[in-house]
Amino acid sequence: MLHSRVCAVVTAGSCLAHLWFALGNQHGPWLSLLMLAMVAVCVPCSLHIWRHRRVSALRKVMVSASVMAALHAFLLLTAGPSGHSHTTTAAAAAGTATAAAGASLAIIAVEITTAMFAATVVARLRVRVG
Repeated sequence: MLHSRVCAVVTAGSCLAHLWFALGNQHGPWLSLLMLAMVAVCVPCSLHIWRHRRVSALRKVMVSASVMAALHAFLLLTAGPSGHSHTTTAAAAAGTATAAAGASLAIIAVEITTAMFAATVVARLRVRVG
């Protein structure tokens, strides 16, 4: 029970973070729309995982978290030498890019962890049923 609740809380926390970034329009309109779509998919799943530990909700969270990790990795790799930086000096741009890369790697780690939490809850549910 605790394992699925942790998965639900991590999923809800990720939804809140993505909602905050989308409403702040910090990443442009198309990424904001993508984040809102992710939130729309993941919030109901978070509730289903908390209340009923539904396998279908856990699978959606696994897929969504995996896709988000891949998207964040893609954005990290294609950001270029200055990342999201809008500064003019090379030293400031390099420092901002390093911080942005570290944040992106942390986000990727959280998304992969979320997917793994959901996968292990599914595996535990299968063991109990089988």
